[in-house]
Amino acid sequence: MNLFSHQGPVARTVLRTAAFLLLLTASVYAQQVQSPDGAIEVRFHLDAGNPGYEVSLNGKTVLESSPLGLETSIGSFAEGLKLEDSSIRTIEDDYVLPHSKVREVHYESNELTVRLTNANNDTLETVFRVSNRDVAFSYRIAARDKFRIVIEKELSGFDFPKSATVFATPQARWGGGFAKTKPSYEEGYIVDEPVGTKSWTGLGFTFPALFKLGNDGWVLISETGTSGKYAGCKLSDPTADGLYSISFPEKEENAGLGAATVSGSLPFQTPWRTITIGETLAPIIESTVATDVVEPLYEAAYEYKPGRSTWSWILWQDASMNEKDQRAYIDLAAEMGYEYILIDALWDRNIGREKMAEMVKYANSKNVDVLLWYNSNGYWNDAPQSPRNCLDSAPARQKEMAWMQSIGVKGMKVDFFGGDKQTTIQLYEDILTDANIYGLCLNFHGATLPRGWERMYPNHMTSEAVTASENLVFSQGFADGEARNSTIFPFVRNPVAAMDYGPMFLNKRFNRNPDRGNIRRTTDAFQLATTVTFQSPIQHFALTPNNLEEQPDYVIDFLKKVPAVWDETRYVDGYPGEFIVLARRTGKQWYVAATHAGKEERELTISLPGLKGQSVDLLYDKEDRTAGYKKMRVGRDGKITLTLAGGGGAVLVSNP
Repeated sequence: MNLFSHQGPVARTVLRTAAFLLLLTASVYAQQVQSPDGAIEVRFHLDAGNPGYEVSLNGKTVLESSPLGLETSIGSFAEGLKLEDSSIRTIEDDYVLPHSKVREVHYESNELTVRLTNANNDTLETVFRVSNRDVAFSYRIAARDKFRIVIEKELSGFDFPKSATVFATPQARWGGGFAKTKPSYEEGYIVDEPVGTKSWTGLGFTFPALFKLGNDGWVLISETGTSGKYAGCKLSDPTADGLYSISFPEKEENAGLGAATVSGSLPFQTPWRTITIGETLAPIIESTVATDVVEPLYEAAYEYKPGRSTWSWILWQDASMNEKDQRAYIDLAAEMGYEYILIDALWDRNIGREKMAEMVKYANSKNVDVLLWYNSNGYWNDAPQSPRNCLDSAPARQKEMAWMQSIGVKGMKVDFFGGDKQTTIQLYEDILTDANIYGLCLNFHGATLPRGWERMYPNHMTSEAVTASENLVFSQGFADGEARNSTIFPFVRNPVAAMDYGPMFLNKRFNRNPDRGNIRRTTDAFQLATTVTFQSPIQHFALTPNNLEEQPDYVIDFLKKVPAVWDETRYVDGYPGEFIVLARRTGKQWYVAATHAGKEERELTISLPGLKGQSVDLLYDKEDRTAGYKKMRVGRDGKITLTLAGGGGAVLVSNP
């Protein structure tokens, strides 16, 4: 069923031949490739030996002439290049994402490969893949008599029209934050600022970054396919006229451990730079480019199940790391029918390994599986939380994972990484690869953005890489901005990868004590909506045992049924920083959720043509800011009107 009009049938023109435009002048060679539907066009050019490209959507400029190329230890692949040949082919792929915002993916694109040689007669291939909503490009380097290479600098750039605006989060300096654990992708966002705006840290912006092209559309820039063979990159601060460039990690990251460049064996391929494009925000929300252009690096040795999880630490904090409180949260998970409990930091000291084995057995007797927290270890952070020194070497890591498997633990939350250097990305890969041997799924916190990892590493479930819900506990200012953030994260961070934000608070104060802690400004229906608008295949809900007695049955019933993974995701309406309406499907049932950032009441009339005339259940804002429930019917024109309180929300559930 097509729920939204923008997803109706589209006539496709598939380019089956190697047709491309070749222009030859005194100084410029140019090739172009289009998306299967002909709307997106990429034009590669070689101007006096300098490679570059341009991107357009329906004839309108998306990226102006932007640089390409690499500077390496074996020579420059950014200037003095000669065109050898180029070719175009069609790519089609069908695959399944068992832990994502969409389950079955059909990917179709046209691929342009341009082969260049440098002064040393070594080869650079620039590969563009263009689908109906995305552009991705990567470099391949080959040399006849060389076997290793250092990538010293990547010149890839994104030159936006001066009229564009940007929504992005700055790169943090190493050594900031709690116990010198930054950078960890947990900064605030600039919203709708001119493209010449520089980061307040002076280090550029982390991926992904969203751009608005005036009235001509939207662009999301990110990267994917990053493994231990490369570093995690970022966008440089822009030039005054809107050129952003790929930038490597800072030398100071990870306390100086490892090089800030990239080393590899030849032949060598870089990760993919991705450009998602749309006249509306629908392609941004619905894109699967992060997984379209990558392949699994190994097979899943076990079945890794998604699910919902209870989590005492978020409100009850460190003091709850004791046997009594964790058993209470196991009981809460069992009562809710949730798949997991996350037992957070300090369990090794306060509960102990022998008692933990007993606790896992108790949880399993109630059909609840256990996830355990670990410090990433090493000298790159000063975080005192334990367990420490368990994951930074293969012998220690494998011994620890074997113990976890022996007592029935199903996954890990690993925290405090603090950098994007190649050596750190290799640590992520080593943890994932070893964990797969022992049947453990992974959730990374204080961590980098996962770049295609839900397909590359089948036991990677989710990562934080956002200013997450713990900050509601730590800062009243962050709590005051909760509603606004709810309208930014789904448009910028969550489209490219699962996001372990930790949503859904029903306590009025962010504290175990109802008379202490920061004050929640949002409504109960808002909190329920975030279970849908924030996507993570393991959702760590901030539910507490007292909520079962305080909330009406229809709220608890909703929370028992809301899924953590989805068969389909669709954009309905919204604007980052103002409001959002998303729809997600599981089986034949649709969940439509809305939040808004304003302090005043907001009325939204949304179009759901696939549900026209159908009965739906609505959770909405009551005057006392609790969640009300009523049955409604979508109009015969497919429209329905929602009224959201200030800092409010709504959830609509279809009755198939």
